[in-house]
This record gives sequence, structure tokens and C-alpha cells, in this order.
Amino acid sequence: MKARVLSLLVVMGFSTISLFAQSTKTEKFEVAGNCGMCKTRIEKAAKSVDGVSSADWDQETKMIAVVYNSEESDVHKIHQAIAKTGHDTKMHKAPDGVYDTLPGCCKYDRMGKEKGKESCC
Repeated sequence: MKARVLSLLVVMGFSTISLFAQSTKTEKFEVAGNCGMCKTRIEKAAKSVDGVSSADWDQETKMIAVVYNSEESDVHKIHQAIAKTGHDTKMHKAPDGVYDTLPGCCKYDRMGKEKGKESCC
């Protein structure tokens, strides 16, 4: 009897893990930015979206890797949150007014080329 109960608990545990794994997704996409301040801003924006468990933006490649629960959020909400902080993505362009308020070192060429060589961070 104990063996059956234990077996049932193990099966239920694996089922729960399997369901959780199915709803967790990882997306990678490009986000415009230049420096360490951009990294902090971009990652904070992505993590502010409900369901996002991690976000890591690479300054060299300009790519972000985001892990999120697809039952709580979607990739469009993540793109929107990042764009609202002044950083363009393929899905959403940052509002001009917000982009204009970024520090000088964070201003990227909105056509894909970096502006100037100002240093910060």
C-alpha cells in the first residue's frame, strides 16, 4: 500500500514539473542599446512584466534572453515594456519623447548605427 501511494506521489510530482516546463518559454531578440546603463534599464523593464523570471541583455550582441511563463505573459508585452523605456525592438519602436530623454551615451542610431563615441558607465 505504501509503495502505491509513493508511486502515485512520484507520478503526480513529475506531471506537475512537466506542466510547469511546458508553460515556461525562453525568447531571444535584439534590443537597441549601447552601455551598462542600457543593460540595467532593458533588463529591469523586461523583469517588470508579470511572468518574467529572468532577463539578460548582452551589450556586445544587443540580444536579450528572456525566460517567462507563457500563461502569465507573452513576448509582445515584453517588447512593449522595453520600448517604453526608450529602447527599440523589432516589434516595438520606443516613443520619440522617451528616446530623447536617454543619457547621451545611451542614444543609439535608430537606423542601426551607434551615435558618437561618448563614454559612460
